[in-house]
This record gives sequence, structure tokens and C-alpha cells, in this order.
Amino acid sequence: MPDLDVIDIENKKVGTVEASAEVFAANVNAELVQRYVTMQLATRRGGNAATKQSKGDLHGSNKKPWKQKGTGRARAGNTRSPIWRGGLTVFGPSPKSYAFTLSKKSKKIALKSVFTERFASQNFSVVDSIVLEHPKTKDAAAILQKLSLPDKTLFIISEKNQNFQLAVRNLPDTNVLLVEGLNVFDLLRHEKIVCTKDALQKIEERLS
Repeated sequence: MPDLDVIDIENKKVGTVEASAEVFAANVNAELVQRYVTMQLATRRGGNAATKQSKGDLHGSNKKPWKQKGTGRARAGNTRSPIWRGGLTVFGPSPKSYAFTLSKKSKKIALKSVFTERFASQNFSVVDSIVLEHPKTKDAAAILQKLSLPDKTLFIISEKNQNFQLAVRNLPDTNVLLVEGLNVFDLLRHEKIVCTKDALQKIEERLS
């Protein structure tokens, strides 16, 4: 694998680092990438649609509304019957979960596939470190400008960086992600991925 340039937040080259071929030159498995995204979106689905389907869901008496014969009306057992207004619903929706899981191996392959694509399209870069003295949004915006980054940029860091995370929070399309929270959906929905040098090492350790 070729070396990656390591820059500082002033966009000056401060060194190089060798990228892992296992992570950044892997075979791209588009099917697993798609299944990973589907899994994440399915997990977010509420599945809260519900109707009253059992007698216990409704208020009302079990008393027969009128006698069985002699009234001229149809037979009725109770007022909670599905054929009565305000009664039960037959075969209606009930709360359910749409979530499903992928194996750890499949998740790793999907993540490697996305990193490989980002690396090949030159949408992946490495910074030495990101340090802000104050959690100011204008400072985070200045970093994007100095590094010539689009609004849809994802920063991957190795550990919590409170000032930077708070500074980025008010930028609607820019996000910060810890290595522990790596996921395909966030990697795909950003145009550029910027990773700190320490985070790069953790990514390679996690996916190797």
C-alpha cells in the first residue's frame, strides 16, 4: 500500500503513515454493504402501529346486550364484537421489531469495503491531531475551510474530544465519530472522511 500523507489542521504535511492493505485494499462486497445499511435502518423503524385485537384491550362488559330471541334483532354476544362500532379489529397490525443482525465477520467485511472505496476515490485523509482550545463552532468551520473539506465531512477520532465534538455539533452536515461507533451508514452518507493518526491505528487493529 502507498503511504498516506499526514497533515495538521493548517493543511501542512507533517509526515506519512502506511495504510493497511487488509483494510484499505480489500475486495469490495457491495451486497454486504447494502445489508449493513438495511440492518441499521431496520433497527431504527418504530414498528409501533397497533390496533385493539383482544377483549382485554377494550373497556366494556361481557353482558349480553339483549336476549337471544324475541327482539327481532340479530344475535349479539357483547358490545366488543368486531362488527360493532368501537369494537375489536380483526387481523390488525401489532407492535413489532424489524431489527435483524449481521455477524461480526460480515460487518468487518462491509466496513473494509467502504474504507477501500473511500481510499480509492481519494476521499479519505489523515490528520495528525485535532485540538481546539474552546468549543466554538467558528473554529470547527475554520478547520473545514483550511483543509478544503465539504460540509458533509465525517471526522473519526480515537477518544473523546469534548471541545471539538461540541464545536462541530452546530454544523448540520459535519459529524464526529469515535472508532468504537464506526458504522457503514455514517461512512457512506458523508463525502469525505478525515481520520486522526491515532484513530487510523485503532481502525486497523479493529478490522484486521
